[in-house]
This record gives sequence, C-alpha cells and structure tokens, in this order.
Amino acid sequence: MLVVATVAFMSFIGILTETSMNVTFPTLMRQFNVGMSTVQWVTAGYLLMAALVMLTSAYMKRRFTNRALFSSAALFFITGDIICGLAPTFWVLLLGRLIQAGCVGLCTPLMVNIILDVVPRSKLGMYIGFANLIILIAPAFGPTFGGFVVAFFSWRMIFWSTLPLALLLLIIGQFVIKQYSRTQKYAFDWLRFFILGAALVALIVGLNALGTAGYLECGVLLVISIALTLLFVHLSKTATRHLFSLHVFADSAFLYSFLPYILLQFANVGINFLLPNYVQTVFAASSLVGGLILLPGSLFNGFGQPFYGYMLDRFGGKLPLYLGDILFTANLLVLAIGGSRIGVLGITLVYLVFSIGRSMAFGNTVAYGLKQMDKQLQNDANALYNTGQQVAGAMGTTVLALMMGSVHRPGNSHAANVAAGSAWAFIMLTVFGVIIWFLYHKLLNLDQKKPQA
Repeated sequence: MLVVATVAFMSFIGILTETSMNVTFPTLMRQFNVGMSTVQWVTAGYLLMAALVMLTSAYMKRRFTNRALFSSAALFFITGDIICGLAPTFWVLLLGRLIQAGCVGLCTPLMVNIILDVVPRSKLGMYIGFANLIILIAPAFGPTFGGFVVAFFSWRMIFWSTLPLALLLLIIGQFVIKQYSRTQKYAFDWLRFFILGAALVALIVGLNALGTAGYLECGVLLVISIALTLLFVHLSKTATRHLFSLHVFADSAFLYSFLPYILLQFANVGINFLLPNYVQTVFAASSLVGGLILLPGSLFNGFGQPFYGYMLDRFGGKLPLYLGDILFTANLLVLAIGGSRIGVLGITLVYLVFSIGRSMAFGNTVAYGLKQMDKQLQNDANALYNTGQQVAGAMGTTVLALMMGSVHRPGNSHAANVAAGSAWAFIMLTVFGVIIWFLYHKLLNLDQKKPQA
C-alpha cells in the first residue's frame, strides 16, 4: 500500500490545486481583466491536457518503468507550480496549469495499473476505494483551501504551499516505487495520438465558443471534432503502432460502465465549479464560504471510498450502484426545483447527500467494470476510463459555466439570471441520473457466466 499511497498523494496535490482554483475565478477575473468564458480554461484546459496525457497511459505502462513515470509526473507538477506562482499574466498562469496537468495525467492511471498488477480481482473494490480515498480528499480540501488562501493571502500561495510536498514525494518515490511487470519497446502511434488530441481540443474549444455567442465557430469545430474522431477510428483498424486498443469498446462490461462513469464525472466537476460561484453570486457569499460549502460533502466523498468499495466486494454491484444513483439524482432534482430558495446551508446539505451518492457510484462503476473484463483488456480500459473522466470534467466545467450565464432576462438582477441559468444546468444533470440508471440496469444484467462482483 505504501507505493500506491505515494503515487496517490502525488495525484492528490495535483487535484488539490485544480479544485482550489475553482473558487479563485472571481479574483482572477478582476486581477487579469478576463471574462468567465476565458478564466474557466484554468480548469477546463487543465483537465483537457490531463486527458491527452492519459491517452498514452496504456502505452506508457508497457514501455516505461513505474519509477520513471512517477518521477516525470512529479517534475511536471514542480515546474508548473513555479510558473503559476510567478505568473505575471493570465496566459502564463494557464501555461503553468497545462504543464501541471501532466502530473495527474501520469499518476492517476499509474496508481490503478499498479493495483491491477498486485491485487486479486476479488479485492479490487476495496483497494481502488482506498486509493480513491486519498485522491478524493483533495476536492474536500481544495475549494476550502483555495477560499482560505484567497481570503487571507494571495491565490499564488496555492502553488507555493504545495511545492515542498511535491519535492518530498519525488524523493520518497525513488525508494518505494517498484516494478511489477516487464517493460518492452513499442513504436508509439504519434499520428493517431495527434488526431485524437486535436479532436478533443476542437470539441472543448467549440463548446467554449458558445460563451461568446460564436455559434458558427462552435458548429465548425464540432464538425471538425467528429471528422477527426471518425478518421481516428478508421486508422485504428489497420494501425501497427501502439496507443490503445479500441477492441475494449466491444466488451459490454466496459461500455456500460464507461458511459455512466463519464456522466458522473461531468456532473461532479461541473457542480464543484458551479456551486462555489453560485453561492457567491446568488447569495452574496464570500469566496471562503464558497469553498466551505463543498467541505462536508467532499469529506464523505473521500473517507467513504473504502467502505463503498467494501460494499461492492461484499454485496455485489446492485446496492452501491443503484443506491448511489438514487441519491445523486434526487438531490440534483432538489437543486433544480428550489436551489435559489434554500440558502447557503441548504446548498451545503444537499451537496453533502449528492456527494455521498456520487462517490458511492463513481469508484464502484470502474471497479465493477474491471471485475467483469478479461485481464488483457484492463490496461486499455484503464487508459480510457481516465481519459474519459478528464474530458468529461473539462466538458462539465465548460457546459455548466455556459448554462450558468445563459439567461439574460430584462428586469432581472444578475443574481436572478444566474439562478435561472443554473436551474437549467441542474435539470440537465437530473436527466443524466435517469440515463445512468438505465446503463446500470444493462451493466448489472450482463451474461451471468462472467466473474461475479
């Protein structure tokens, strides 16, 4: 567990800085004189870059040692920390965040791949739960930490304060991280990587163009994204160089776990962005309060992971997946119907129950899917799970930021318009919860000859 904890803590500080930045958006907008559609790239760009790195994780696992991957991740984080801490302009800050994304992009799949190497299938749920505990504690402290830093110091301290821990983990990693499988030389498929990467960038930039009413630009970029994705699929049929295998999509266990997984991540990252800004705008709360509203729910999110994993290993998939989705969907419906009337305390309590449901379903969706899959598909599946969650997170931030500012009713105050736009976002996520229920039904009723969870 020490090696898993070391890698997970490296991911932890990467996610900590990501979620800390969410509550700094109003401050960054004033300091750098940029709008919401621009400043949200601090999160969306970070998640997108992490996704591009995660695309390579199946190749990286087979080609490089665990220690080399971890050391590279730590150096990405340290370099980005220094650039962000010194950033004189918004674009330099964004550059630092894009470099830092390499940390999470390498460490998160590395952690799961190490677990898959050493943990028996029957205990995957609990061990993935323990790993997720460390990673998911970051959202518990991130917004609160970011709000505290902005309120009493400078947002730059988010980066300077995490630098010593990153240096310490880099040193520890040289002693504790071992190699559990042989590495081999493979030819990396740069062409397919750049094509799929360009498709993802076009998708996120196209969605972001809607924030400035760039409907034509959005349409063109979405068409480009679809065309590049189709080209990627076509080239993959005859590819001889390695990236990841699309054959994993033919496995129903992967497909019906991957889709709810990315929908849950879309909702989670989007809500974690929306709610701190929502209470600051609608209820005139401070940035510190904006961060604190997520703390109780995020603590349950993180510390509950081993127990939720145990539920999967002990009782099978139906209890944690169905119950998690019910809590997730019901509380989004509460926000959609009465979010603007329940106040800061009400938002905090609703997010608490929402977070319990989301986290109960989230980690177990991957664990259940991996349990049902053939072992030779697991590395490729892990690469796609991690890439998908990062892209979904970037889309969640972008789409919910657009919906939050989409209502401009004459005579309404800015707070009233933000509340109305956010209500539509909550409704959309409630519909996601219903779709997830249908996908879980498919997943839990697959061929009974497969290994049982």
